[in-house]
Amino acid sequence: MLRWLIGGGREPQGLAEKSPLQTIGEEQTQNPYTELLVLKAHHDIVRFLVQLDDYRFASAGDDGIVVVWNAQTGEKLLELNGHTQKITAIITFPSLESCEEKNQLILTASADRTVIVWDGDTTRQVQRISCFQSTVKCLTVLQRLDVWLSGGNDLCVWNRKLDLLCKTSHLSDTGISALVEIPKNCVVAAVGKELIIFRLVAPTEGSLEWDILEVKRLLDHQDNILSLINVNDLSFVTGSHIGELIIWDALDWTMQAYERNFWDPSPQLDTQQEIKLCQKSNDISIHHFTCDEENVFAAVGRGLYVYSLQMKRVIACQKTAHDSNVLHIARLPNRQLISCSEDGSVRIWELREKQQLAAEPVPTGFFNMWGFGRVNKQASQPVKKQQENATSCSLELIGDLIGHSSSVEMFLYFEDHGLVTCSADHLIILWKNGERESGLRSLILFQKLEENGDLYLAV
Repeated sequence: MLRWLIGGGREPQGLAEKSPLQTIGEEQTQNPYTELLVLKAHHDIVRFLVQLDDYRFASAGDDGIVVVWNAQTGEKLLELNGHTQKITAIITFPSLESCEEKNQLILTASADRTVIVWDGDTTRQVQRISCFQSTVKCLTVLQRLDVWLSGGNDLCVWNRKLDLLCKTSHLSDTGISALVEIPKNCVVAAVGKELIIFRLVAPTEGSLEWDILEVKRLLDHQDNILSLINVNDLSFVTGSHIGELIIWDALDWTMQAYERNFWDPSPQLDTQQEIKLCQKSNDISIHHFTCDEENVFAAVGRGLYVYSLQMKRVIACQKTAHDSNVLHIARLPNRQLISCSEDGSVRIWELREKQQLAAEPVPTGFFNMWGFGRVNKQASQPVKKQQENATSCSLELIGDLIGHSSSVEMFLYFEDHGLVTCSADHLIILWKNGERESGLRSLILFQKLEENGDLYLAV
């Protein structure tokens, strides 16, 4: 069932009141998303969205079903039933560019300890893989090698024909929580608070079998790793539950930078107060990253931080971007950033240049990371010399999308069709550019009038 609503700055009943420090008026002149469609098909928390092509996306969650939607109209196209418990990962496996027959696969993993492979075009169930000894928590595709990996208590490598090529031994009861590809046929797996580097060995003339070798373990994190992404071809970044941000070299796996001070230490605090402050790890947990050619954006607790790769320092932050933890962030065109949170809100930010004021310093911990200061009692004082004349940026709130009544888990951005959000309220919302949609409706109306000859009669 679809419901067409008009978006605005007014908050519906039942939603928690926003923090007065981070509100925006009803006149959201820079927010294009003034219309929305509410999509209903799921019966439990919707946790995942994946783009299939320019106009289709799939949603999945705790009810174990996958639904394919039309991003332009909001029409429900297909419902895929096969799992008996909640879905824990979903990914697409496109065909090789050199392959004449284009055939995209959809892979879904579930707490029922199965992975189902679906045909992305016909959406028929190609195969169910049920040989896993634990829940598969993550899936990733190595497009260049035309293989895909499943991560649970062990790491398995599969080909497009769904043959198991090789696997590791049991790694941990915790299981693999994230996987990314790095150079030299390697992958990085986050296992608890460890990072494990594996190298894939493809068949050669001397050996016709695949193999996967553990190359190195990185033990620098002090708590569980929550986020792991590639920054570029030369580096990747990880974030932990207690706010440790580490940037790594993707070639030799050495640490390039380390940071943990995501709050402002106060010289007035005694030791016991500092301990209590550190125990509020939820306030500094790094839940998600995104990046572009210039910056790394981090969702830290309820806040947002922007780190410039060129300037080697944090250039903007919003410590209280939301009322609760930020779960997902992504870049939009025109230096914009979007974030969603456990508080049920979706917010649009614009990164703007400004003259950094000495009275409003970027948290000093970041300067410690890049060698701008020392970790001592004076670390809480503004680093005036570095900041008085430094050109910095600010994150300005330009849009607040109100529609969900519970935690917003993630979102997708379509350049032509708008924004898609999914939530613990079991709903999916398709946010539309009101001005664009109005223009399209007018165009369709004129076309119909012209076809019927009514346009000339009206004239």
